[in-house]
Amino acid sequence: MYAFRLFRQSGPFFIIMDDKKLYSALQKFISDSANQPKILHRGDIVEGLIVDVRPGIIVVDVGYKSEGIVAGRELKADGFNPLDQKVGDKLLVYVVKPEDEEGQLILSVRRTQQAGTWLKLDEAKKKNDVVDATVVESNNGGLIVELGKDIRGFIPTSQLDASRVYADGVRRVGKDINEKVQKKLTSLIGTKIKTKIIELDREKNRIILSEKMVTQARDIEQREDTLKKVKEGDTLKGHISGIAPFGVFVNAAGLEGLVHLSELSWDKVEDISNIYKVGDPVDVMVIGMFDSGKRVAYSIKRLQKDPWSEAISKFKVGDVVEGSVQRVVPYGAFVRLGEGLNGLIHISEMSDMLVKNPEDIVKEGDPVKVKILSISSTERHLGLSIKAVQTEKKVKKISKKELAAAVEEAIEAELPKE
Repeated sequence: MYAFRLFRQSGPFFIIMDDKKLYSALQKFISDSANQPKILHRGDIVEGLIVDVRPGIIVVDVGYKSEGIVAGRELKADGFNPLDQKVGDKLLVYVVKPEDEEGQLILSVRRTQQAGTWLKLDEAKKKNDVVDATVVESNNGGLIVELGKDIRGFIPTSQLDASRVYADGVRRVGKDINEKVQKKLTSLIGTKIKTKIIELDREKNRIILSEKMVTQARDIEQREDTLKKVKEGDTLKGHISGIAPFGVFVNAAGLEGLVHLSELSWDKVEDISNIYKVGDPVDVMVIGMFDSGKRVAYSIKRLQKDPWSEAISKFKVGDVVEGSVQRVVPYGAFVRLGEGLNGLIHISEMSDMLVKNPEDIVKEGDPVKVKILSISSTERHLGLSIKAVQTEKKVKKISKKELAAAVEEAIEAELPKE
């Protein structure tokens, strides 16, 4: 015979057990974890049953040692009206405090929505999904964006697409540039931006986002598709994506490549910025792909007519032509004869007198008459001479009568004197 004393709020009572099976059933009930008091922690999201609805307060039974209270601002949530709730309804709540100073369980509906958003953001980070963000503020470092009710993130300026912030799409630095960038960032308030999550820390309430990760991923996808189809010699349509002293970068169908200075034009290029600007549309020829497409070489000039073919047909060695001095160098001067056609007057061909400084003979921009001494289509080189033109002029100035007299005088000088 066994006696057990059980306690509850209404007072003690006794059960007299004369059956071991009943004792075994009781032991099993007590050891079952489902019958143990629920343990809650801050941040838990649990489903409960509404047991009371009062103005500004909802009482919820979540199976804890005491019933929970949802009150005040914790009742405010999108699409949730406390007046529509009824006793017996199920409600998903967030645990704010398992036990406050008075021993009450404090719950929230508002934070349940936030937690749901955090869970979605965490899933988006794991899957590298795109997240829509709305710009609400700007500062010196970038943009503050809203991702959900009371959940904000930050996009650093360095993680924004350059075309969104900089006028020419090229990242620059400097006091004046920074002021312009700040104005541009401010103008973006209210704009929706597609981003990916770089960093997510719920405990610190810290979310760092990147727009570049979205745009670059799009470029990579397009680039891979282009690489499967393109081959050397193909022509692609693209745009200038960057300018450097040694050439221009072109993005053609997602495939970024370089047009070297020597491949820009058949003519000599002195200043690239006078010809191209970032964003300009341009057709290019693929002339080289290296490291599985990691490095691509383009040409613009090979899609243009080569002026040398016309030069060879129009001119021949010995012709005297007019041109203008483009540049004076220590060893001579470069002369432009026509579109894409330049030649060199060597210092030795500038005068029949000794020339120490070419600028003593010609200046940049001077019109000149020159004689073509050589044409090399393989080296794309014209050899020119001012001296030969001057010598030719001197010869032409002598008349036939003067020439005959000079010859007669020379003969008489050679005859023996009597």
